[in-house]
Amino acid sequence: MEYAEALAYLDRAGSAGAEPSLRRITALLAQLGDPQDKLKCIHIAGTNGKGSCAAMLASILRASGCRTGLYTSPYLYRFTERMQIDGREIDGEALARFASAVREKADKLDERPTPFELITATALLWFAAERCDVVVLEAGLGGRFDATNVLASPECSVIMNIGLDHTAVLGGTREQIAAEKAGIIKRGVPCVVYEQDERVMEVFRKRADSLAAPLTAPRFSAIKTEFDDLEGQVFSYCGNQYALSLPGAHQRRNAAVAIETAAVLRARGWNIPQDALEHGLYAASWPGRFELCCDEPPFIVDGGHNPQCAEAVCECLLHYFPERRRVLLVGVLRDKDYAAMAAILDRAADEYVCTAPESERALAAEELAGCLKTFGKKITVCESVADAVDAAKRLAGTDGMVCAFGSVYLAGAVRYQLGLY
Repeated sequence: MEYAEALAYLDRAGSAGAEPSLRRITALLAQLGDPQDKLKCIHIAGTNGKGSCAAMLASILRASGCRTGLYTSPYLYRFTERMQIDGREIDGEALARFASAVREKADKLDERPTPFELITATALLWFAAERCDVVVLEAGLGGRFDATNVLASPECSVIMNIGLDHTAVLGGTREQIAAEKAGIIKRGVPCVVYEQDERVMEVFRKRADSLAAPLTAPRFSAIKTEFDDLEGQVFSYCGNQYALSLPGAHQRRNAAVAIETAAVLRARGWNIPQDALEHGLYAASWPGRFELCCDEPPFIVDGGHNPQCAEAVCECLLHYFPERRRVLLVGVLRDKDYAAMAAILDRAADEYVCTAPESERALAAEELAGCLKTFGKKITVCESVADAVDAAKRLAGTDGMVCAFGSVYLAGAVRYQLGLY
């Protein structure tokens, strides 16, 4: 296969919507020689923050001298963003080669794998062939039946903040969703969980106790903010000082999870010096997460797409831009809880620009505008993301700012229009 053919195969060839199961990915990986068994992995699930935490942990492990793989989803602009080793994306030739190997085996199976299973198998095969010392593996959807959950015994399991997303698949309550995410906890394998609602924590405790898996949670009350600016922050946690280039209180909490995970890995024999931990956290980059993409006017891009993400973005907008007029460029997918997101974001909105993300699942801009009209603020509807970016900048003028929010698909397209690719 050539690169373009590989992309088409991985994105469309599988049986999307198939019954949740690990049968297909297990069978496929067995045919490929079980590359996952040749890897040491950190497995991360959760509704929000798992990508940021994965990026932080990968950066920490790289700073510690490990050849580090990173598997995340979805991507902002390039498919190859999903698979990286030491910060470098897989190249087109390698993607085509490993996807070809996967297709050869997948085509012989009785049960056709899903697209995400094919992509996961391709990534694991590449990481094993490249002899990664460690791989940070982010779950795609849920945990229990997620394709990444083929790991028999990861070095550590990590579960981030639980929110209401993908409720049609994972359940309509946080406890039900937590039970699906808790499916990544393995017998005897330590697990670090984001400190949260007591009912959710109890779900994790019961699962961990049943599997004799040591459970750790950071103490967010131990986080002391020392400096907080849009371009960076400094905080102390449990007696040590750290710096982050990622803004927002939520990123300090994500960092605390990464710090606790590093402590668990140290206890398991991994060499993670304190200076590497500090450097890795500061060097961690995660584009499209309350990212300042340009200055005139200030233009923030965030790929959040559920109510919890909206809460974090609203908090950041009010904190970092208290005096500026805030123009929100919004585009969402129709299967997301956009009404709840809008109700939260409106606290920080002075004016709206509506568009549709570049996705078959996108909500029409006019329909989104109809939802936002209930808030009584000026709304501009744009047919394209390019037009929406131009309109938002113009409306912000010299005394305002812009924040693009609502979908990863929107974030990638906006970053492209701002010249970041």
